[in-house]
Amino acid sequence: QVQVVESGGGLVQPGGSLRLSCVASGSILSIYDMAWYRQAPGKQRELVGTITSGHVTNYADSVKGRFTISRDNAKKTMYLQMNSLKPEDTAVYYCNGDLSISFVTRRTYWGQGTQVTVSS
Repeated sequence: QVQVVESGGGLVQPGGSLRLSCVASGSILSIYDMAWYRQAPGKQRELVGTITSGHVTNYADSVKGRFTISRDNAKKTMYLQMNSLKPEDTAVYYCNGDLSISFVTRRTYWGQGTQVTVSS
């Protein structure tokens, strides 16, 4: 069974840092693009950033210069390093991965989300 699981969320003060992890597990042949999304209370889910299998990244304007996405392909893990956190970064953070589980099956898998709260 293929799973994508986030971890690392929590409560942090404004200006602080957190690192989220996203691990893919199961019978996976390849992992292509991966992404982080977030959803604040009462708002739509929004894209935070993406990373290709070749480690090319792209970020939303709201997090550029503060957040960094990286991945370790051997560990099937993606990271989100969040610095200079603001209260408006408070949200549930989700990861997804474009995975192939066979030579004919490729789809996007989502994690269950991890809560990040930025508050003093």
